[in-house]
Amino acid sequence: MSKFAVIDTETTWSDAVMSIGIVIAESVTFKLIDKKYYILTPFKNHGGMYTSALYVNNIKPDLECSREKAMKDLIQFLTAHDVTTMFAYNAAFDYRHLPELSHLDWHDIMRLAAYRQHNPKISSCDECYGTGRLKRGYGVESVYRMLSEDWRYCELHNALTDAIDELEIMRLLNHEIDRYALAKIG
Repeated sequence: MSKFAVIDTETTWSDAVMSIGIVIAESVTFKLIDKKYYILTPFKNHGGMYTSALYVNNIKPDLECSREKAMKDLIQFLTAHDVTTMFAYNAAFDYRHLPELSHLDWHDIMRLAAYRQHNPKISSCDECYGTGRLKRGYGVESVYRMLSEDWRYCELHNALTDAIDELEIMRLLNHEIDRYALAKIG
């Protein structure tokens, strides 16, 4: 695998996907190669916890369209980059919301980021379960702050910026891509 994708979704109050952000990265350097942002109609008008972040920082979608059209374009985007491996933070959530992408190999970034044995920034003072997983503070914002030491960082809850931030978490963890085999889901 020479490239992989990181995806994030935001949902409405009724749990429908209203936006999708996806980035393509190079497998060795984790460098961002390409990105796309979709806002789904009519769901963007249904309201959700993060509706206000749909256009945050004047981010414009590549497509603002129906789910069917967005998924067709997204699949073509992945095919054009020859991507068959998908990553997400708390991947089960995005996997469940995007059954059109179930044919891909999915991996959960959180399965490495939230565990002491995989995240060297988790200190001996941090409270963990016997499995090594943090008992609290293992969301994107907390882990990003821990890894980057940027204590002012705030997750925007925009699907595109969140996908970029999740890729950065992978880069900061500094594991080779093959290490994520233990984080496979689906």
